[in-house]
Amino acid sequence: MGKKEKLIERLKSNPKDFTFDEMQIALEALGFVLSTKGKTSGSRVKFARGNAAIILHKPHPRKELLEYQIKQVLDVLEKENLL
Repeated sequence: MGKKEKLIERLKSNPKDFTFDEMQIALEALGFVLSTKGKTSGSRVKFARGNAAIILHKPHPRKELLEYQIKQVLDVLEKENLL
């Protein structure tokens, strides 16, 4: 199992210390593309894959995502049958 696969497995466990950078790597491994233009400029970023979209706020000054953000991402990934 590679690093990206291990990261996705860690995401599935709903960790409390999952960072934005880890989320970006995991989502890109699942085929999502990061977009920081238009309405999602600044600290808001959008990850898109086909018709699926995940909008997150980059956490600052901390690096870890909040629990509700991880849950939202997991919900979208389950809905898209990616987990």
